[in-house]
Amino acid sequence: MPTRKILFAIVVLAGATAGLPASVVAQSDAIFENAVEPEMTPRLQVGKLNYDLYCSSCHGKTARGSDKGPTFISRIYHPGHHGDKSFFVAPKQGTREHHFKFGEMKPVKGVTDAQLSTILDYVRAVQKANGLF
Repeated sequence: MPTRKILFAIVVLAGATAGLPASVVAQSDAIFENAVEPEMTPRLQVGKLNYDLYCSSCHGKTARGSDKGPTFISRIYHPGHHGDKSFFVAPKQGTREHHFKFGEMKPVKGVTDAQLSTILDYVRAVQKANGLF
Protein backbone atom coordinates (compact mmCIF):
# COMPACT_ATOMS: atom_id res chain seq x y z
CA MET A 1 0.00 0.00 0.00
CA PRO A 2 1.38 3.42 -0.93
CA THR A 3 -0.04 4.89 2.28
CA ARG A 4 2.10 2.55 4.40
CA LYS A 5 5.25 3.61 2.54
CA ILE A 6 4.48 7.28 3.10
CA LEU A 7 3.77 6.69 6.79
CA PHE A 8 7.01 4.72 7.14
CA ALA A 9 8.98 7.55 5.49
CA ILE A 10 7.44 10.09 7.87
CA VAL A 11 8.32 7.97 10.90
CA VAL A 12 11.92 7.48 9.71
CA LEU A 13 12.33 11.19 8.95
CA ALA A 14 10.88 12.17 12.32
CA GLY A 15 13.28 9.81 14.09
CA ALA A 16 16.29 11.06 12.15
CA THR A 17 15.54 14.68 12.96
CA ALA A 18 14.28 14.33 16.53
CA GLY A 19 15.79 16.86 18.87
CA LEU A 20 16.99 19.22 16.15
CA PRO A 21 15.53 22.70 15.79
CA ALA A 22 13.02 22.90 12.92
CA SER A 23 15.12 25.56 11.20
CA VAL A 24 18.12 23.23 11.11
CA VAL A 25 16.06 20.32 9.80
CA ALA A 26 14.41 22.45 7.11
CA GLN A 27 17.72 23.91 5.97
CA SER A 28 19.90 20.83 6.43
CA ASP A 29 20.63 20.16 2.76
CA ALA A 30 20.38 23.67 1.34
CA ILE A 31 21.76 27.12 1.91
CA PHE A 32 21.04 28.20 5.47
CA GLU A 33 19.65 31.63 4.56
CA ASN A 34 19.48 33.19 8.03
CA ALA A 35 22.85 32.17 9.47
CA VAL A 36 23.97 34.35 12.35
CA GLU A 37 27.46 35.06 13.62
CA PRO A 38 28.37 33.92 17.12
CA GLU A 39 29.58 36.39 19.72
CA MET A 40 33.10 37.00 18.46
CA THR A 41 36.19 36.55 20.60
CA PRO A 42 39.72 37.32 19.36
CA ARG A 43 40.29 33.62 18.53
CA LEU A 44 36.97 33.40 16.67
CA GLN A 45 37.90 36.53 14.72
CA VAL A 46 41.12 34.81 13.60
CA GLY A 47 39.09 31.71 12.77
CA LYS A 48 36.67 33.77 10.70
CA LEU A 49 39.55 35.39 8.80
CA ASN A 50 40.99 31.95 8.04
CA TYR A 51 37.54 30.58 7.19
CA ASP A 52 36.93 33.48 4.80
CA LEU A 53 40.33 32.90 3.18
CA TYR A 54 40.14 29.11 2.76
CA CYS A 55 36.51 27.97 3.08
CA SER A 56 33.92 30.63 2.30
CA SER A 57 34.26 30.45 -1.49
CA CYS A 58 32.59 27.03 -1.36
CA HIS A 59 30.94 26.78 2.07
CA GLY A 60 29.55 30.32 2.01
CA LYS A 61 29.60 33.33 4.27
CA THR A 62 29.01 32.39 7.92
CA ALA A 63 29.18 28.69 6.94
CA ARG A 64 25.73 28.99 5.32
CA GLY A 65 26.62 27.05 2.16
CA SER A 66 26.67 28.03 -1.49
CA ASP A 67 26.08 26.53 -4.90
CA LYS A 68 29.63 25.09 -4.65
CA GLY A 69 29.50 23.46 -1.21
CA PRO A 70 27.19 22.55 1.65
CA THR A 71 26.33 24.53 4.73
CA PHE A 72 28.15 23.53 7.90
CA ILE A 73 24.93 24.37 9.77
CA SER A 74 23.57 20.93 8.95
CA ARG A 75 22.92 17.88 11.07
CA ILE A 76 25.49 16.18 8.82
CA TYR A 77 28.22 18.37 10.33
CA HIS A 78 27.05 18.00 13.94
CA PRO A 79 30.06 17.01 16.09
CA GLY A 80 28.42 13.64 16.74
CA HIS A 81 28.43 12.84 13.01
CA HIS A 82 31.47 14.71 11.63
CA GLY A 83 33.90 14.98 14.50
CA ASP A 84 36.60 17.60 14.77
CA LYS A 85 39.15 15.36 13.02
CA SER A 86 37.14 15.50 9.78
CA PHE A 87 37.70 19.26 9.66
CA PHE A 88 41.45 18.54 9.44
CA VAL A 89 41.37 15.50 7.15
CA ALA A 90 39.07 16.87 4.42
CA PRO A 91 40.99 20.11 3.77
CA LYS A 92 44.37 18.34 3.92
CA GLN A 93 43.51 15.25 1.86
CA GLY A 94 40.32 16.16 0.05
CA THR A 95 37.26 13.96 0.22
CA ARG A 96 34.95 12.10 -2.09
CA GLU A 97 31.37 13.22 -2.62
CA HIS A 98 29.25 11.39 -0.05
CA HIS A 99 26.52 13.45 1.64
CA PHE A 100 25.77 16.16 -0.89
CA LYS A 101 25.88 16.54 -4.68
CA PHE A 102 28.71 19.09 -4.99
CA GLY A 103 31.37 16.71 -6.28
CA GLU A 104 34.64 15.79 -4.65
CA MET A 105 36.39 18.25 -2.38
CA LYS A 106 39.96 18.81 -3.49
CA PRO A 107 42.68 19.42 -0.88
CA VAL A 108 42.96 23.06 0.19
CA LYS A 109 46.42 24.30 -0.73
CA GLY A 110 48.41 26.15 1.89
CA VAL A 111 46.14 25.73 4.91
CA THR A 112 47.98 24.77 8.11
CA ASP A 113 46.84 22.77 11.12
CA ALA A 114 47.03 25.95 13.24
CA GLN A 115 44.70 27.71 10.79
CA LEU A 116 42.37 24.71 10.65
CA SER A 117 42.17 24.73 14.44
CA THR A 118 40.91 28.33 14.43
CA ILE A 119 38.56 27.55 11.53
CA LEU A 120 37.11 24.63 13.48
CA ASP A 121 36.54 26.84 16.53
CA TYR A 122 34.76 29.38 14.33
CA VAL A 123 32.59 26.77 12.56
CA ARG A 124 31.58 25.11 15.84
CA ALA A 125 30.70 28.53 17.30
CA VAL A 126 28.58 29.31 14.21
CA GLN A 127 26.86 25.95 14.53
CA LYS A 128 26.11 26.58 18.19
CA ALA A 129 24.87 30.15 17.50
CA ASN A 130 22.47 28.72 14.91
CA GLY A 131 21.03 26.01 17.15
CA LEU A 132 22.80 22.94 15.80
CA PHE A 133 23.85 21.94 19.32
